[in-house]
Amino acid sequence: MFTLTVSPRVGETDALGHINNCVLPIWFEQARTPLFRVFDPNLDFNRESWHLLMVHSDYDYTGQLYCNSPVEIKTWISRIGNKSFTIQHVARQEGRLCVKGGVVLVYYDFIAQKSEPIPAAIRAQLEQHLSL
Repeated sequence: MFTLTVSPRVGETDALGHINNCVLPIWFEQARTPLFRVFDPNLDFNRESWHLLMVHSDYDYTGQLYCNSPVEIKTWISRIGNKSFTIQHVARQEGRLCVKGGVVLVYYDFIAQKSEPIPAAIRAQLEQHLSL
């Protein structure tokens, strides 16, 4: 499991003083960076080295977030399939659960334009972060 603490910025608030709901997908993506490095240690983001394609995302907003205090994001893997895996996130502020969500990523060859099985060495690293 990974933990990221985010300090909300004024520009991420909406007219009511809440953190805008469009911000959470960005924070959750930032929290996935350690997992991205399993696939591409240098984060080169080119067609030869990048093998992740997001095929699903969901977010449940269970509480309001504000600009006045840090937000703690926990990230873990909840499922590993043959060609895809699921990452879960929760965001808490002052101990309150405010957002939970997840994404499904597919191991993908962008040159061949097809999904492929997750290589054994990468699967072994992902399994270290598997939590149900």
